Amino acid sequence: MGGGGEKLPGQYMGWWGSLGSPAQKGITSYALSANQQRPLAGTLHTAIFNTARRTRYQILYWAPPLIVAYSTMVWAIERNEYLNSKPGRAEFAESEE
Repeated sequence: MGGGGEKLPGQYMGWWGSLGSPAQKGITSYALSANQQRPLAGTLHTAIFNTARRTRYQILYWAPPLIVAYSTMVWAIERNEYLNSKPGRAEFAESEE
């Protein structure tokens, strides 16, 4: 019977955690949790394959806007360089007046 401290019919085993037997001596045991043994086990492998899986599922959401933005930026840079060059200024010189 487990002990709640009060006397119950039958064998009294003692209060919780003290079951009435003498303390065991001469045996020492040590243990490490799984996190202490190898805290980074499999991290690199998981990171690589998890990143690849998430990229594969999300690429159609972020790649098209990225391509459009890059193309627009390249066009804008080329257009700006042309308009600030000698032929560009000569072409649009009449429209500024």
